[in-house]
Amino acid sequence: MNLYLRLLWTLLRAWRSPRLVLGQTLERTLRVLPNDLDVNGHMNNGRYLTVIDLMLVEYFVRTGFARAMLQRGWRPMAGGSFITYRRGLKPLQTYTLRFRLDGGDAHWNYMRFEFMRHGRVCAAGYMKGAAVARDGLVPNALSYAATGLAVPEAHGGLGFGAVEAMVVMEELGRGLVNAPYAQAALVA
Repeated sequence: MNLYLRLLWTLLRAWRSPRLVLGQTLERTLRVLPNDLDVNGHMNNGRYLTVIDLMLVEYFVRTGFARAMLQRGWRPMAGGSFITYRRGLKPLQTYTLRFRLDGGDAHWNYMRFEFMRHGRVCAAGYMKGAAVARDGLVPNALSYAATGLAVPEAHGGLGFGAVEAMVVMEELGRGLVNAPYAQAALVA
């Protein structure tokens, strides 16, 4: 399937899926397509990272970050990635991709991903990314606040109160996510 068709399919699926909370794991069952293959008959190394980019798009849409970026004129930027390959994925095999925010610092976010088949890791790694404005990297305290979790609905946010904020913090804690959520809630 052409990558633009995959992107369109990813966007349509993300818009129809329930909202994700920062720190929650996105799991997707996918299939190795014929155009994903290299000359050795398994999924191409570069294709793994392309699929990660698609999961990042879905994660942004489902957490509300894509809308926040569009409204503010920000754009996403990858700062690097690393991946280890353990087992090959063969043509037409299904696999599960797990993707989540694992941590962050002042500007960068660290996303963990795992390609799994029958409970065994086929490939795993991290990618580093940030939001970029005209004048440089957007501080995470601002980018997290832009998702509107703690902003009242009357002001364009999601209106999360104390109970919902605790659910977000519980999900962040469950994944041991080191991210400036409290700062973001205060900024919002």
